[in-house]
Amino acid sequence: ERELKAAADSVLSEVRKKQADTKRMVDILRALEKLRKLRKEAAGRKGVCPPPSADEAFETQVESLKTLLKNRTELYEAEERALRVMLEGEQEEERKREMEKKQKKEREKLLQQKLEIDSKLFGDPDEFPLAHLLQPFREYYLQAEHSVAALIQIRHEWDQYLVPADHPEGSCIPPGWVLPSLPTNDTWATAVR
Repeated sequence: ERELKAAADSVLSEVRKKQADTKRMVDILRALEKLRKLRKEAAGRKGVCPPPSADEAFETQVESLKTLLKNRTELYEAEERALRVMLEGEQEEERKREMEKKQKKEREKLLQQKLEIDSKLFGDPDEFPLAHLLQPFREYYLQAEHSVAALIQIRHEWDQYLVPADHPEGSCIPPGWVLPSLPTNDTWATAVR
């Protein structure tokens, strides 16, 4: 990328140099026309008049040079615009990469802070003997953070309760307390007491 940018910069500087040369040539051509006009006036005062064919040849040559310089100027301007667009695209990509790096650092910093807070509140996870036993439960409750499909499934399950009471695929959240049903067997009844 750096080599490409350096190459584009060098080509852009060459194009600018060519544009400056073309502008200088246009200025020289104008000065030449002005000089021809002044010499023609001076010769006319002395009584010497150049033939009309010389004027036509000069005008023809000047017009062809003007056309050539105009074409070159347009070509160089188009080349400069293309190079500028390319350089701006490179700069935009570089800005995006820098922004992504910055966001990644921010995420890592936030994750580190979260780990520090968790270790202060709940102790160091390495020292907690049941951490490996609770890992499946932790994975279950954090699965939406790692999988879009799990997030969609969880949202679908929650959205079932956000529908009107007569909806066929779900039921609404009850307006009051949900009372437990009576125990269905003796074992369950002993656990409830």
